[in-house]
This record gives sequence, C-alpha cells and structure tokens, in this order.
Amino acid sequence: MPKVGQSYAKAQTESAFQKQPTIFVGSRKALKLTRQRRAEKAIRYSKNIGLGYRTPATAREGDYVDKKCPFTGNVSIRGRILRGTVLKTHMNRTVIIRRNYLHYIPKYKRFEKRHKNVAVHVSPAFRVSVGDVVEVGECRPLSKTVRFNLLKIVTSATEGTDRFKKF
Repeated sequence: MPKVGQSYAKAQTESAFQKQPTIFVGSRKALKLTRQRRAEKAIRYSKNIGLGYRTPATAREGDYVDKKCPFTGNVSIRGRILRGTVLKTHMNRTVIIRRNYLHYIPKYKRFEKRHKNVAVHVSPAFRVSVGDVVEVGECRPLSKTVRFNLLKIVTSATEGTDRFKKF
C-alpha cells in the first residue's frame, strides 16, 4: 500500500481502480501530508482472523489489494478447516488442492482410497507451489466453485528437495 497521499500505481494491476474499501483515499490529512512532503507510515487495513492463525507480515505491510483475502478483505472464516496438497496453480489467485481420505466398504470390511479436489482462493500474501501442504478455511462463496480461503502453508514442497533426489 502506498504511503499516505502517495500514488496507488503499484497496486493497480486490474482495469478498475484498486483500493481497500475501509481506507478513505481522499482524506484531508492525506492531502495535507502531500503538501508537506512528509513520508508517513502507510495506512493499511488488516485484521486478525482468530482461530489461532497469525496475520502474515506481507498482509500487514504489503501493498496488494485483495477484497477476498481473509486478512485484508471482507471475508470471514467460518465452518470447516481442512488440510490438503496443492495440485494445480494455473489460475489467478486460485489453486486446486487434493484431499485424500479412506472410505469403508462394509461388505469386504476394508477401506478404499478416495480423493476430492477443492478450489481455494490464495491471497497475494502467500506464495504457493505444487506439492505444498496447506490449511484452508471455509468462507462464503467467492465464485462458482470457490468456497475456501488459504490460511497457512504447513509444509513447503521446496523444503524436502535435498532429501529425495533421484540419483
């Protein structure tokens, strides 16, 4: 986020003007500070989502604008908390995670492996790659298929690359 009174050019990646709805851009204080040419701390809205999850530093001090981010936007986490592995990262700010589980078959008294793919919104505060194990929280519907928001990266796929090499 820009300093008080500075340009919002860095956060403008979309065709519509991007700003946090809780911050008033045209305040007299901001205009007064630009006249004085004084650099102040950036005005930025961020919140604690609760449930034992800490707000990332990039959400508190970053310069991105995302209305679907649970830390800086208008989304509350309620309902289920799930864990899964990142499968695809092809979409913009959305990833597909895979959740594996066992299903019991009473006739054979055994379990079979099953899985579900879940679409998850990823805030720009996180950098995810394929293979990361992540925790996601349920929120209101963000689009046709997205009902979950990324809360934390549990283990990164790049951490264990030195242990498991082919040769």
